[in-house]
Amino acid sequence: MSTTSLPSPDHSSRLREVLLAADFTADGLLDLLGAPAYTALARSETVPALRATQGHTALESLVRLFLLQRPVAREHAERALALPEALAGGWIAEDGDEIRATVDVRPYGGPEGQDWFIVSDLGCAVGGAGGVGDHDEGVVLGVGGASTTLAGITVRTPVESALDLGTGSGIQALHASRHATRVTATDLNPRALAFTRLTLALSGAPEADLREGSLFEPVADETYDLIVSNPPFVISPGARLTYRDGGMAGDDLCRTLVSQAGDRLNLGGYAQFLANWEHVEGEEWQERLRSWVPRGCDAWIVQREVQDITQYAELWLRDSGDHRSDPEAYAERYGAWLDEFESRKTKAVGFGWITLRKSGAEQPSVVAEEWPHSVEQPLGDAVQAHFERQDYLRAHDDAALLADHFVLATEVVQEQVGLPGAEDPEHVVLRQHRGMRRATKVDTVGAGFAGVCDGTLSAGRILDAIAQVMGEDPVLLRDRTPGSIRLLVEEGFLEPASGEPASG
Repeated sequence: MSTTSLPSPDHSSRLREVLLAADFTADGLLDLLGAPAYTALARSETVPALRATQGHTALESLVRLFLLQRPVAREHAERALALPEALAGGWIAEDGDEIRATVDVRPYGGPEGQDWFIVSDLGCAVGGAGGVGDHDEGVVLGVGGASTTLAGITVRTPVESALDLGTGSGIQALHASRHATRVTATDLNPRALAFTRLTLALSGAPEADLREGSLFEPVADETYDLIVSNPPFVISPGARLTYRDGGMAGDDLCRTLVSQAGDRLNLGGYAQFLANWEHVEGEEWQERLRSWVPRGCDAWIVQREVQDITQYAELWLRDSGDHRSDPEAYAERYGAWLDEFESRKTKAVGFGWITLRKSGAEQPSVVAEEWPHSVEQPLGDAVQAHFERQDYLRAHDDAALLADHFVLATEVVQEQVGLPGAEDPEHVVLRQHRGMRRATKVDTVGAGFAGVCDGTLSAGRILDAIAQVMGEDPVLLRDRTPGSIRLLVEEGFLEPASGEPASG
């Protein structure tokens, strides 16, 4: 794959017209294939889709050609495509009486209903690499779960400049083109930059400034309002596969990206990464990652999953197809992974998200938490709201907090938990039904406080009323409650009535 020539973007606009006319879109695929066959593609299972495309309509031919990479008879390809332009552009190739695709083209629905297309190497747009092997170290993958996760958590406010570091097939650059005046995309692999150019052109998006190089080298000391990166974060012995292996010891690649990002951010700018990190014997993972955060930046680190070193090694050995190789070779490679981890005293590996916001604060907020529970994507607004809440809390001491007015966030409900028929609940839970979908148990004071927060009374006045009802000393209640209020604000259950931080 890494040695074949790629199509020219010159005929992209004409090909885009042909694809859209045939309804070769995300919605069109769902209508044609049906939900079971459509979702099976995400599991690398193509048989249902092949069975659903046995006819010779233009859409069926395009699906078999570009998405499933099956040869199509020339007469059927002629009906589906502007054949001369597609041939001239190098998107397809002649193979006797059949036509074959030279690249993988996958319809991708944008967040506002845009019909986009992600272009990648053959066999790599659906379900990952599927075992690319050593000879394909330069392979460029299409859309995967990591790509869509990063796109979903990214803050989407309008910005002047955005950097997609390690662009791959260009999905993050494509998203950034919606809200950034200027998009720069970099990659160590020049083939990835060529695919990004094709993805943007075929999607009808503006061109990006494409630069070759590692990490921040291609952009020198330039600064940005938004930096996004789905880097080759896999912690492995060596760097066999460019698309996934960082080539640095342990989690040094992710650490380097995070620690150097602060110098490339404009004030108020965000840097958002997917990452893997080591759980090292004798160290708390939260403290390791806090040490990565650059000066002047707030950070929100969310660990979504943890695997022990054997699970982790097996996951990525399957990814590269090593489990299908000679058993002795597989055992040797497996052993090399375990040797690497043992030499670094690594007992497990964490997966998650790291978001930086350059606040310039003397006392930055650095939150590192484990959250393996379900969330509601997209989370970009929730991420932005998290940092706005940190600004609010940093600017309000306990006295200011008690003087302010609050409202219960719109997506929060109160649940009473107890035995059937009991007069009083055992406890009360506040639960979010959007964003991070957090839930927190509150005591009688907390439940009463949250229940009457409608912005009318200050927090202090509400506590005074609760103290009177409960027969408590109002001064003592005011002294011991601000910490609980602060936590409810920090986690998005309560909002200042002024609307300073958004819900999330």
